[in-house]
Amino acid sequence: MQPANTRMTAWARRVAVASLACIALANSATADTSDLVSDSAFRVCADPANMPFSNKAGEGFENELAELLASKLGVPVQYTWFPQAIGFVRQTLRANRCDVIMGYAQGHELVLNTNHYYVSAYVFVTKADGPLADVDTISDPKLKDHVLGVVAGSPPATHVARRGLIGNAKPYRLMVDRRHESPSEQMIRDIEDGVIEGAIMWGPIGGYFANKTDTDLVITPLLKEEGSPRLFFRVTLGVRQGEIKWKRKLNSLLRRHKDEIDAILTSYGVPIVDTFGGTASQ
Repeated sequence: MQPANTRMTAWARRVAVASLACIALANSATADTSDLVSDSAFRVCADPANMPFSNKAGEGFENELAELLASKLGVPVQYTWFPQAIGFVRQTLRANRCDVIMGYAQGHELVLNTNHYYVSAYVFVTKADGPLADVDTISDPKLKDHVLGVVAGSPPATHVARRGLIGNAKPYRLMVDRRHESPSEQMIRDIEDGVIEGAIMWGPIGGYFANKTDTDLVITPLLKEEGSPRLFFRVTLGVRQGEIKWKRKLNSLLRRHKDEIDAILTSYGVPIVDTFGGTASQ
């Protein structure tokens, strides 16, 4: 039988070795990989046909934001184009074909998020002279007898179902290749044509397309819904997991050029709300 102090020394040695192994594993898992980021170009992962966010012609607000940040870094923008559907992150950012996604909801585990550069909410879009012009919540009783457009599988669809409105709702597809199909534009056309009387849309999309029509439409952020899921989101830049230095560099750019970024967003009709989904502004 070993003396107590000898047994304790052996146990302590095993604990120390195990602790060092855990620390080494943790350090390797969190090692900064920012050296993968290009220093000769601002390499952006983007959808080639996803207005108002981006397109190959550079007409989206994320295109403009990319140009702004690249100019501050003193390098050109270089795009990797891929439709924002299943596999987007895996085929672009994770494949090291680019270094940043210009718009990503905060908290998504597929990327490392920077600080958010805007917060927006789902909106209700309807004719300004119609019976639903003053609706600001999905729970409004006025919606009971009207046909609404909603994107199937989106957060508002849960609220629509909860309020018993799904029977009259017209669904629009969530995952599409925008090069061939644009449910958001179809929703606006359907409001104009009277096919639906209102549409629940992601704010930046609704604000952009509603402002491009000749019909007078009202765009109301949905900030009063109770229960989950929430209908406002903080939008960030997405980088690869582990790229801490790159994230901090981008955070600095976002902070120092906030006024210029806000001006770009406003010019595209993006409804801006506060960090906690408070009062909207344009």
